[in-house]
Amino acid sequence: MDDWSHVCGVFADFTLRMESSCLDLALEGERLCKTGDYRAGVSFFESAIQVGTEDLQILSAIYSQLGNAYFHLQEYNKALEYHRHDLTLTRTIGDEVGEAKASGNLGNTLKLLGRYDEAVVCCQRHLEITRAIYDKVGQARALYNFGNVYHAKGKSICWSGAEPGEFSEEARIALRKAAQYYEANLHLVTELGDRAAQGRTYGNLGNTYYLLGDFENAVAAHEKRLLIAKEFGDRSAERRAHCNLGNAHIFLKQFDVAAGHYKRTLQLARVLKDKAVEAQACYSLGNTYTLLQDYERAIDYHLKHLVIAQDLSDRVGEGRAYWSLGNAHTALGNHEQAMQFAEKHLEIAKETGDKSSEATARMNLSDLRLAVGLKSNPNFHPFLFGNTNANSSALTGCYQGYPSIPETRDTIGEDSFFDVLSRFQGNRMDEQRCTLDGNSHLPAHPSPSSVPPVAEKKSVSERERLYQDPGHFLELLASSQARRLDDQRVSMTPFPGLRVNTSNQPCTPSTSNTDQASSEQPEGDDVFFDMLVKCQGSRLNDQRCAAPPPTTKASTVPDEDFFSLILRSQSNRMEEQRFVTCRNSCLFGLP
Repeated sequence: MDDWSHVCGVFADFTLRMESSCLDLALEGERLCKTGDYRAGVSFFESAIQVGTEDLQILSAIYSQLGNAYFHLQEYNKALEYHRHDLTLTRTIGDEVGEAKASGNLGNTLKLLGRYDEAVVCCQRHLEITRAIYDKVGQARALYNFGNVYHAKGKSICWSGAEPGEFSEEARIALRKAAQYYEANLHLVTELGDRAAQGRTYGNLGNTYYLLGDFENAVAAHEKRLLIAKEFGDRSAERRAHCNLGNAHIFLKQFDVAAGHYKRTLQLARVLKDKAVEAQACYSLGNTYTLLQDYERAIDYHLKHLVIAQDLSDRVGEGRAYWSLGNAHTALGNHEQAMQFAEKHLEIAKETGDKSSEATARMNLSDLRLAVGLKSNPNFHPFLFGNTNANSSALTGCYQGYPSIPETRDTIGEDSFFDVLSRFQGNRMDEQRCTLDGNSHLPAHPSPSSVPPVAEKKSVSERERLYQDPGHFLELLASSQARRLDDQRVSMTPFPGLRVNTSNQPCTPSTSNTDQASSEQPEGDDVFFDMLVKCQGSRLNDQRCAAPPPTTKASTVPDEDFFSLILRSQSNRMEEQRFVTCRNSCLFGLP
């Protein structure tokens, strides 16, 4: 009897050491993630899974935080894998609060992968559970996540080829739903007194109104966002609010007001020492002063943008700067200088493989050379052109085509520059893009709902105190003594890191016993997973699904970049421009 007691004691001690090792690794991973070192945190969490644990709650917490860490690292496939494990595990053990959080995290990840229908299913489950357990903070998060999914869906439809005013009904429906969910979230967080959450929602609501073309309401929402950002001394949020206000005022034709907001954006970017955003603000100011026909000041800001783009080795942004400078100098009649910038624009277009920009740059150069040649021709009769800029390229023409310069309409058609501008500024800066860590909007003493819903986490440290409880030790001892050597069952477990024994087997039967499962499983759960399976039906290998491919991004040009849409909107006029140029050349007898 004594020998058997000794053996049991040694075995229990070994099991406890294994659990402590897993817990210690997980706690260190949690600590590293809190400091922002997600890569190191992932290593410790993965090591904890390698060691394994019998405690399903600890394993769920590890899955949750590991998924969040991969999310922050933008490795969305891995994040999806662990959030899915967490959802399945929490559902298996009947942890409703954990299932709600896992559903929210999974929905956020699916949104980033562009899988909006699946994300909607997860958000709906998140909302249903939080309502059922009367968790208002959880409901607010679920509503906010819902709004984000519909906002992203609508935005993706809007900018997949459509232009403002030509959005499909599907995009409008998605954006209207986003606004409704944001409004519902706003009602709850206001009731909870969570000012930080109100600020985030006002920002996203303003962006949604912006995409819908409701610029007055967009301004109202962003002004409230600005006020709350100032309350918390959140300079990053304040900077974003000023930028968003500038964009909205552009569409309200209040260019001076827009310039004021862009200048404040520039000041805050310098305070925050964010050179890329500083360049973006200079770019926006250059375009705004072009709208105001203050070309000298526009050139000054575009030159500042150019210097930063060169410092940051942003060749795409540098090309935008050369293009903008060329157009501004053309507007001033400085065709020789405009040609130099056009040549640099062509050089970068070739380097980056941008065929559309290359074609535009070549045409721009051709027209500028013609304009320079006409100026030197003694038989030049400027009245035959609307002005000296009439022979500029389609791209140059769009700068000439501001509402206040109507004499160029014969060259560029009926569209005004403002019409073109409205196509460019639609691709909005996503308020949450800069706040993945969720710290920038939080007060010094955050309220319960002020933790951003992007990464709802379960603290591993919450489980630590259980090991200090003698009762828990006896539970471990009992589970250790009851362990069965069932290798096949261990190999079939769907949860990496789970050391299986009889005490922690899932309380629900396996999926092979469908009759019994249907009798024990809540109907709502079946509906939820049936819907999710239908959404995923076209994906035979979810674990290997590819994340959205990286795109060439000009870091010094804001998302409200005029460039690509100008190229598209003006491309149908290139042949017309060639015809006009050739006609005028023939009139002057030029070769």
